Amino acid sequence: MADRHMALGVLVHATGSHPASWLKSTAPKGASTDIEYFRGLAQLAESGLMDLFFIADSPAARTEKLDAYSRYPHFMNCFEPITLLSALAGATQDIGLGATASTSFYEPYNIARLFASLDHISHGRAGWNVVTSANDFAARNFGLDKLPPHDQRYARAREFFDVVSKLWDTWEDDTFVDDKEQSKVFEPSKMHVTDHQGKYFTVYGALNIKRMPQGRPVVIQAGSPEDGKSFAAETAEVVFSSDPTLEKSQRFYADLKGRMPAFGRSPDEMKILTGLSVMVGRSVAEAEDKYAELQSLIHPDVGRMRLGADLELDVSNLPLDEPIPEHLIPQKANFHQAYFNQIVTMIREQNLTLRQLYTSYERGKVTLCGTPEIIADHMEEWIDTRAADGFMLAFHVLPNDMQDFVAHVVPELQRRGSYRKEYSGSTLRDNLGLSRPVNRHARNDR
Repeated sequence: MADRHMALGVLVHATGSHPASWLKSTAPKGASTDIEYFRGLAQLAESGLMDLFFIADSPAARTEKLDAYSRYPHFMNCFEPITLLSALAGATQDIGLGATASTSFYEPYNIARLFASLDHISHGRAGWNVVTSANDFAARNFGLDKLPPHDQRYARAREFFDVVSKLWDTWEDDTFVDDKEQSKVFEPSKMHVTDHQGKYFTVYGALNIKRMPQGRPVVIQAGSPEDGKSFAAETAEVVFSSDPTLEKSQRFYADLKGRMPAFGRSPDEMKILTGLSVMVGRSVAEAEDKYAELQSLIHPDVGRMRLGADLELDVSNLPLDEPIPEHLIPQKANFHQAYFNQIVTMIREQNLTLRQLYTSYERGKVTLCGTPEIIADHMEEWIDTRAADGFMLAFHVLPNDMQDFVAHVVPELQRRGSYRKEYSGSTLRDNLGLSRPVNRHARNDR
């Protein structure tokens, strides 16, 4: 794989992605709102030469099942991500800074301005994860009883992205001249007003910040549902994959990249990162023991709640040690289709009990327990067989698991020539091998 760059991102939740991570004795208290702690995590990821430090988000606290959420405080006490990444920009130099921001609950102008500012503040390291939101807690914060159906959310997202893209091209690259002798800050002919009238948005105006170092932030999407695949093939530059097996990931990879030429895009213009959690040990047995001990800490209330949320079924009163009855399974999902499909497949193919399900299900990731050599073998195989261009790492316990990965797996990958030994550029696009987009107005003038 000497000719292929392995891209790595890290999905950051304060004490880790595992629902019981906060229970570990090494987990610092108050980590969720400790900026110094997050600075340390970002610097650790940068020391491992990772491409992307990524913050997921939900614009809502949970208002139901508080007994369960009190045992798993997911999104209950957290920074607004763009504010957080702006603070982290000054503590890092090379690593990309990406965040989720919803097309369902922002206006296009807000998103365009926020991410343009982040890209300038970070000197070209911003990435935007374009999502439609997937829970009704958020909907109720914004005057809705529930989220609109999937197809409507994606229709709005397409138009939203179109408006944001136009706003990002308000200014051509050489518009701001700061010519003191001519008493002229910018060339008026190189400023372009967005005049958009659509089904969801009406915008007439211009972005009040010059074009970004990257031209626009790196555009990130999940792209798993069918309507999401089409949207991703048209617009995304990084896609998070949630297929847990090699064969399914290979099919997803070929399918998604195969759609890109229809939109005039080369497959090289997109990097697909598959979800991966690792538990590093001196032996497989040691790594498995670490993972089993962590799984044993999941409270049944938490296990039921997390599984039920993605299955879109109340499982709180079902027996823990019996399978979920087939007739109770919903026909389809309205929230996370990829996660829903994964659970249904596990139920039907493995006949697991409810307890076995919630201790096995990992939301589109796999946990690989092994030595640095075994983990490196796995990662290389997925890259070499076109199952992924890289990995979105979700460490179960932070900072411990990321420390183990940086100290042991990164050097093994570097020894094999599979991973960089230094950053190759100054922007997130540079390091991912993605081109800088040309301003649509400059292109049309040529």
